[in-house]
Amino acid sequence: MVLTAITKVLTTLEQAETLLNLSRSVDPGFFPEWQGPLPPLTEAEEARLDRLRARYRYHRRTGHLAEGVVNLIVLSPLLELAGFYDPPFQLRAERSISLEIPPVSPELEGQTLQGRLDFLVVQGSFWLAIVESKGTDLNLEDAIPQTLAYLLASPPQGQPPAPTPLYAMVTNGGQFLFLKVMRERVTSTVSDYDLSPFFSHLPLGNQLYDVARILKGLGQRMIPSPV
Repeated sequence: MVLTAITKVLTTLEQAETLLNLSRSVDPGFFPEWQGPLPPLTEAEEARLDRLRARYRYHRRTGHLAEGVVNLIVLSPLLELAGFYDPPFQLRAERSISLEIPPVSPELEGQTLQGRLDFLVVQGSFWLAIVESKGTDLNLEDAIPQTLAYLLASPPQGQPPAPTPLYAMVTNGGQFLFLKVMRERVTSTVSDYDLSPFFSHLPLGNQLYDVARILKGLGQRMIPSPV
């Protein structure tokens, strides 16, 4: 088995779609989870998100922010506010993943893609959300192909042949993007995916409100309904 870094193989959406058997959905109703209805925020939560945005702007105005700083001043507080640090969720940091290349690319056949997740949210024995952070100098579009691979490398949920929705958020601290993959349980079947719009600190309104509400909504979907 030959191990290859995901970042070296998947650098474009075309490569991700070809090697991972993915197709961008054209259905406007495919990814409603970022659109609503979404959980409300309290005044205290909005005030905290205002402080987070002000803190980011203060540190960012003097230059690039490294990934560790992004995690400290933006991502970790967001995950805490959304409830991902509390039961029934557990957080795993820097988790290694691997994904075998399907037999669609002869030059890569027999290779296994390998990468590292920055944050992994776990509920029970399942991986239910992946969050990847980047430094502020990274264009988030460049992180989409490898994040799709991370989603597909998560352990299967449910029983075949039911498709499984998988979600991710990518951020460089200043922008945020959500991804959804509807993973098919039959390996020969194309899995659909779609992306949310970019959310940013730049508009006058605080778009961290939207990001926090989306995270809360995804968290609620992960909690099993009482029997």
